[in-house]
Amino acid sequence: MNVLFTCGGTAGHINPAVALARMFRERDNAQILFVGADGGMETRLVPKEGFELKTVTITNFRRSLSPSAIGHNVGTLVNMVKSDRQAKAILTQFQPDLVVGTGGYASYPVVKAAAAKGIPTAVHESNAVPGLTTKALSKVAGVVMVGFAESREHYDDPSKVVVTGTPVRGDFFRRTRAEARMELGLTDDRPLLLSYWGSLGAELMNAYMTDFIALECRAGVPFHHIHGAGRDFALMTKELTAAGVGGESHPGVEVREYIYDMPLVMAAADLVLCRSGASTISELAAIAKPSVLVPSPNVTADHQTKNARILSQAGGAVLLPEKECSGQKLYQVAHDLLQSQTKRKEMSRRLSELSVPNANEKIYETLKGLLR
Repeated sequence: MNVLFTCGGTAGHINPAVALARMFRERDNAQILFVGADGGMETRLVPKEGFELKTVTITNFRRSLSPSAIGHNVGTLVNMVKSDRQAKAILTQFQPDLVVGTGGYASYPVVKAAAAKGIPTAVHESNAVPGLTTKALSKVAGVVMVGFAESREHYDDPSKVVVTGTPVRGDFFRRTRAEARMELGLTDDRPLLLSYWGSLGAELMNAYMTDFIALECRAGVPFHHIHGAGRDFALMTKELTAAGVGGESHPGVEVREYIYDMPLVMAAADLVLCRSGASTISELAAIAKPSVLVPSPNVTADHQTKNARILSQAGGAVLLPEKECSGQKLYQVAHDLLQSQTKRKEMSRRLSELSVPNANEKIYETLKGLLR
């Protein structure tokens, strides 16, 4: 069996495809091929997972009438013709039995060409509201798979839409909270806060977290805290040292450059403070982890706010717009939730009702059904 996955642009598009590819390789001994966009994030992530990747030349459309945007969009039209030829050549060479698109511009020419050839096709959308690519492909794909039931209303033909949930790596389910806390060396009863931000807008949010950490240190560190600072690690460390907080003088507060063991830390956490990208909300819902979500305002169509709204309206998260944030505000919201185990338990219960159990299995069976 040959299975082709096409995705790219963000981890929220790439990670689900990788999880599914592993299942097809392990269960069916399938030959797997990924198709992404020239220079996209997928060109780095997919090969690291051990899968072959080919690329097509495709770019996005800019929603502006400025001269630069118009020039860019003309180039995109040219690239669409080129990517269509490239996609057809890849399909002819690989001869897939199934083509699955999980989002990103590269999905469009590949899924469209596969559908035209009569190859079974499917698309999966991790975000609460479909992007332009998924919306367009929903008209030609055999089935549309979505992460949340509320997403079905955004498609022209809801009868084609199956609520499958979003694949989440098995690492997130391997430890209980107690096991994860023990592995992290947390021996007292204080709850654990996990906080991290993506690259878009992280500088501003990390500045707020510097103030946040100063407040918790001056309050006697009422809870454990692991923060992933990313590219702002050196600056944050310098500013915290200058303020006389954090470090060895305040054990329990840990600022890391990157959180490489995210499944472990998230399993141990009692509350997560983060953005609301597709991968993140899928993981939070899957393991029923209460959160405070601050959507990035720097993404297309404000889709992170729409993602966060799904969890907040269900009662499993607090949605806090970035424009309302400050170190003091973030600290107060997090502190109040960490002081109320009852509130957090109720949030977890709501998330459990929202999530789709065994999403990986449900998607696998849906795709196998297309082949049958």
